[in-house]
Amino acid sequence: MLSSETPITSHILPSFAVSQLRQLLRQMTQDIGMVVTREDLPALDAPEIPDAEQFMLVVSPSFSALLKAVDCLLPEPTPNPPDENSSTSLRLDSVAPYSTWPKGYQVNLIFATDAIATFLDQLLAFIQPDLPLYQTLIQAQEMLQPNQPDVQSDFTLRLVSVLLATPQPSAGTISVPIHPAFRQPAETALIQQIEQERLLNTMMTQIRQSFDLPFILKTALNQVQQFLDVDRLVIYQFHTSSTTALRENLPLESSDRSGPSVRLQPMGFIPYEAIANPSIPSVLGLVEECCFNEQSPKFGLYRQGYTLAVEDVESRYARFPGLLAFLQQARVRAKLIAPILVHGDLWGLLIAHQCDRTRQWQDSEKKFLQRVAEHLAIAISQAQLYAEVQQQKETLEQRVIERTQALRDAMLGAQAASQAKSEFLAAVSHELRTPLTCVIGMSSTLIRWAGKELNERQQRFLQTIHDSGEQLMELINDMLELSQLEAEKAILNLSEFSLSSLAQQTLRIVQEKAILAGVELCLDLQIDPTHDRFTADPKRVQQILLNLLTNAIKFTPQGGQVTLRVACDDHTATLQVRDTGIGIPEQQRSLLFQKFQQLDPSYQRQYEGTGLGLALTKQLVDLHNGWIGVESTVGVGSVFTVHLPARQFHPSDITSADDLNVTSNLPQGRIMLIENDEETAHIICDILNAAGYQLVWMLEESTAIPQIEILQPVLVIANAWLSDSNGYNLIRHLRHNPATKKIKIIALSPQHSPENQQHCLDAGANDYLIKPIRPEQVLQKVITLISEKT
Repeated sequence: MLSSETPITSHILPSFAVSQLRQLLRQMTQDIGMVVTREDLPALDAPEIPDAEQFMLVVSPSFSALLKAVDCLLPEPTPNPPDENSSTSLRLDSVAPYSTWPKGYQVNLIFATDAIATFLDQLLAFIQPDLPLYQTLIQAQEMLQPNQPDVQSDFTLRLVSVLLATPQPSAGTISVPIHPAFRQPAETALIQQIEQERLLNTMMTQIRQSFDLPFILKTALNQVQQFLDVDRLVIYQFHTSSTTALRENLPLESSDRSGPSVRLQPMGFIPYEAIANPSIPSVLGLVEECCFNEQSPKFGLYRQGYTLAVEDVESRYARFPGLLAFLQQARVRAKLIAPILVHGDLWGLLIAHQCDRTRQWQDSEKKFLQRVAEHLAIAISQAQLYAEVQQQKETLEQRVIERTQALRDAMLGAQAASQAKSEFLAAVSHELRTPLTCVIGMSSTLIRWAGKELNERQQRFLQTIHDSGEQLMELINDMLELSQLEAEKAILNLSEFSLSSLAQQTLRIVQEKAILAGVELCLDLQIDPTHDRFTADPKRVQQILLNLLTNAIKFTPQGGQVTLRVACDDHTATLQVRDTGIGIPEQQRSLLFQKFQQLDPSYQRQYEGTGLGLALTKQLVDLHNGWIGVESTVGVGSVFTVHLPARQFHPSDITSADDLNVTSNLPQGRIMLIENDEETAHIICDILNAAGYQLVWMLEESTAIPQIEILQPVLVIANAWLSDSNGYNLIRHLRHNPATKKIKIIALSPQHSPENQQHCLDAGANDYLIKPIRPEQVLQKVITLISEKT
């Protein structure tokens, strides 16, 4: 690649060579650029563009150049001294007269974009804007860019072939010799330029292909040392924190202070060198002790890109004996120094040494060494950036590892905490629900049996005890249910049921609360009879409705209205609860489905609740892969909408009743209870006796089976975990015994878990109750099963 900073200037070329050069420039633009010549301009009378000057301007996205050619008056050739032994001697009698020499031009070929841009500005200043050429030059300004290296190299190779070509004389014409002034300067300069470009391109290829800075620097030093034919080429690197380790591993030379110091100083050191032959001494680690430092004038010049050329150190440094002695000890007679600037900072110096003779450094050599230093600066910058990226990568990887470990520890801690919470809730709920069952069951029995024997105040107290126990039981059940849902341990017990029947039954359950609150309940059924059957978990769908209706009743003032709207199609059930309550501010709606949240502290005094209802509702909807949303206006009311997708149902999933209908007519019949816990047995017996059923209570399975075969009860309530044997075996035996297989069975499960409940159903039970039992559930399930037809 030819330098874009300097033109090929002041070369004398014959007219035919200039013509070929103009043709070559046209070929470089092809169809993607533009060409402007002196002939394209109108008559100009401007000193900046004299009429005698010929030029050609080519501009394209990949290659741009400016050719200037001025008529040249050639001097008379100087004859060589006679040399009979030389066949190349030039004699006056062998040279054609001056008038017969071909016409020549002083040629400048410019590639620098700033110089071409300046020339374009000069042209635009003398051309009318309405001329087509003006727009052409404007487009050239927009298109002008630095030349691409591969295109520039291709042009250089073509240029050499043009300038080295010697045309043959045609027949019948006088042979006209080519004056040496036309060829030799251009040949020498261009051949040297080509070799320089090849070497620089090789260096750039190595830089692009590798991040190994020591390899790049060593290879570059060897190649440049051979190209410049110098005795020694070194890199002097200034100290930074990143070079300390490298400096400590270098072989260093030293001497006492009486002679030239070669002791390593903090200023810098020589980490790389290339020498022509083994007789040249190594200078790895050698530095000047006092003659070069940051206060030295040369240091500031190097920072500005100054290149130093010393042809003879003995004459140059005669007044500096200390420095001269140092250079003589290092065997330096001539030197050429180019600074290595990385991001504007002086990183080091690239130094060429001639050891045994003086040397006159050519301008091309100075510029070439400067360009090599620029290429090395690119490699150093690239290596530094790569090292920073690698360091950041390692740091990031370590942080990721640490963060991953922290997250793993946090997850394990959260899992342990969740397990501990579940175990705690299970233990506490069992301890709480057992006495609460007694409180609820016995208070319910007293209300039924002794209602007329108690005065009004006693009945009110008894009802308060019962209602308080119910509230505590609901809270405990909600907490357990939410815990299982969050732990993803809950499963759906799918069955096909009637949506309209479920909605009506749910309204009957909350009817009493609505009456006490003075709120009107309405049902809006928009269900086609052909779409009334729906597949989901009916108990959890009812729990969703109960939570939404209870919440609506609680926040609707007296005289308000709560409406349950139910719709269904082939794939989705839509449940909507609308109220005329206090409404929810928009900024507080994000708290609706969070645990233990009430929207305003003042509500805690006016409205009951722990804030679990809507959180549990959201979890139940998610368990069905459904969606829940809310629309609300403060002072007008709220609308909660639930969309539940229909689920695929397999008969093996559950064997419970289709619907949840409960009638007020209590059919009489004999019920057999197998339970070894006396407290639970007393509660069940009292509840069912008060309802008009005849109860037979037995403790052991072995004696219960024969009695069941003889008495043929309408229903058997059996503990699934009997003390003497597995209660599941009792249920299986009753279900497979021809004499008892049609008897309805309710299993008592000791734990509130889907696995145990499913085991009960798989064993053959028609339904199950969770211990500690709730009286209203006992009566509801008994009535439902006995009312079903076998």
